[in-house]
Amino acid sequence: REAEIRNTILAQVLDQAARARLSNLALVKPDKAKAVENYLIQMARFGQLAGKVSEQGLIEILEKVSQQTEKKTTVKFNRRKVLDSDEEDD
Repeated sequence: REAEIRNTILAQVLDQAARARLSNLALVKPDKAKAVENYLIQMARFGQLAGKVSEQGLIEILEKVSQQTEKKTTVKFNRRKVLDSDEEDD
């Protein structure tokens, strides 16, 4: 039931090309697509959308969501001190 309501709201808010892009995104990154859907539904409920969102508008929203959920990747090296068996103690 909830998924049906979400789909009808998104159908009213997005044009055809934007819906296609969002469904392609859902195949690759379902968590990011869900975040974009939630953002669009929230904007629609508060009346912040004027007309249908085009594909270019969806791309801008994707960039905003990506910046908000951007994860910093850090690499940490743990150097272990082990006995080096390559050295010969003659």
